[in-house]
Amino acid sequence: MLRAEGLAAFRGERLVFRDLSFAVAPAGALLLLGPNGSGKSTLLRILAGLGRLEAGVLRWDGEDALADRAAHAGRVAYLGHLDAIKPGLTVTENLRFAAAIARRAIAPALAAVGLETLADLPARLLSAGQRRRLALARLALSPAKLWLLDEPTLGLDAASVERLGGLLASHRAGGGMIVTATHLKLPLADAAELRLA
Repeated sequence: MLRAEGLAAFRGERLVFRDLSFAVAPAGALLLLGPNGSGKSTLLRILAGLGRLEAGVLRWDGEDALADRAAHAGRVAYLGHLDAIKPGLTVTENLRFAAAIARRAIAPALAAVGLETLADLPARLLSAGQRRRLALARLALSPAKLWLLDEPTLGLDAASVERLGGLLASHRAGGGMIVTATHLKLPLADAAELRLA
């Protein structure tokens, strides 16, 4: 279980949030809601171990999650605003490293996001939505229990958002957890909500 207790963070010299507490159980999901600049991305980066926590503690199964950042990195898959796609590689080549680490096949991940027919296409020729789907395919390869998603629907059409819903449901069905920031309705059943002001 992921549990946050009394979290506080600054961005620059501005306090973004304080006294933030929540929990996400296995197979659970948490939607981070709020206007631009309310701290959703900052919170996701902290949960990923990439941002600085000013106060509070983040716990994983009762232990300080950030005490061993390398161990925490193995529990987390983070999808930020940038897709981290190498334009000179094909769709398949972009996924090879993640697939090798996870010891998982690439084809099911491509099928999950509807990119199987573009497997040999150089990534530089992909549309913005296709690049986002490629980033989501990398996520599908991850064995991490906690998925942290920052605006995962950026650039996606309606059919791709529906596919994303299937990917999220499959992760949760296996006991995975999801924390996601969004401005749009996500196909994420029974998700708790945390509003940041």
